[in-house]
Amino acid sequence: MKYGILLMSKEILDISAKITGISYKPLLCSDLEEYELNALGDILRRKAAFILNVDGRNKIAMSWWRSAKRTRSYPYARVYNTMSFSGKKVTIIPVFKDEGLDGDRDFLQWDTVSLMSLLGVYVIISYYVEADISGRYRNKITNQHFDIEQIMNEINKLLSYQSDALHWNSEKIEKIGEIAEKALLSYQLISDNTGIQMHSVESANKKVYELLKDKDSFMSSSRRLARQAQNRESVTVQPKEFLSGDKAILTIKNYLGGYYYLTVDEAEVRDNVINLIEAKHTSKGKIPSTDDIKDGLMKMHLFTNLKEVRVGNNEYQPNPILKLSVAGGFLPNKLNTKQANICRLLDEEANTNGFKIIYV
Repeated sequence: MKYGILLMSKEILDISAKITGISYKPLLCSDLEEYELNALGDILRRKAAFILNVDGRNKIAMSWWRSAKRTRSYPYARVYNTMSFSGKKVTIIPVFKDEGLDGDRDFLQWDTVSLMSLLGVYVIISYYVEADISGRYRNKITNQHFDIEQIMNEINKLLSYQSDALHWNSEKIEKIGEIAEKALLSYQLISDNTGIQMHSVESANKKVYELLKDKDSFMSSSRRLARQAQNRESVTVQPKEFLSGDKAILTIKNYLGGYYYLTVDEAEVRDNVINLIEAKHTSKGKIPSTDDIKDGLMKMHLFTNLKEVRVGNNEYQPNPILKLSVAGGFLPNKLNTKQANICRLLDEEANTNGFKIIYV
């Protein structure tokens, strides 16, 4: 009976699970400042998450992603900070981001949008229209800025939108090709204006064509790429001295038809229980960074709501755990007031939502 897959001569547990809904109360969210709509362009350059007062009557909690890739710049931490807001929660994600030939180019994946739908977050898919020349690399741009007019138009549409995030996000995916074409044209203009060479236009055109075909094609392509990324991430581990379980890959399916390909830093099977451990480590601080912790808490949103968790044909009761490790060992008496308060809120959040915190 097959219980895992073999990667780089090491067995990786292959876990499957389902989610039927999300129930979670975040307690570590940062206090969000409120801004007027006419300041949006400036605020998006300075604030990762905030409350937007659209017209004096309607307010939304807004975050944005620097890149379409979910492993860059802690986008989950940004979204996490909006999760305690009682109104609509919105996140802006670029359809793709090209940093120039000496940088990265990341494309949006369906799984990212599907995950936001599951969390009740409305997605505005946008694109960058301005950038500065990097001072460190010959063919790289930095400080990219969104098309503010396009985002404002989407916000105005959202004000009168009555359906849930799933329906909104599905509609936006249907128009993903149009946004991708605008992004491609925009990067050509940025290249002309800055003299910075972008990545291959031919390969970008192939990707845009794929997006234009239909949502099913986009979903299929995104899932294939997500699975490849999942396999790559599964062999990237925390410092070994702070890990005790097996690395695992986790494939989640929900009733919306979304698939999520995630990694689990540690998985331990004990009798009929499987410990699902998200590990965050710091080699310098007294506790991991707040963004690192919030990134881990977004995993807890999922892990605490898993059903039918299986390895092979065997079903287990999930036991979600957030492990925080420190080089030299965790010393609670060395924490300052702010760090001690973070740990207090973390413990309260864990008790409220049904997961455990381990300090190492």
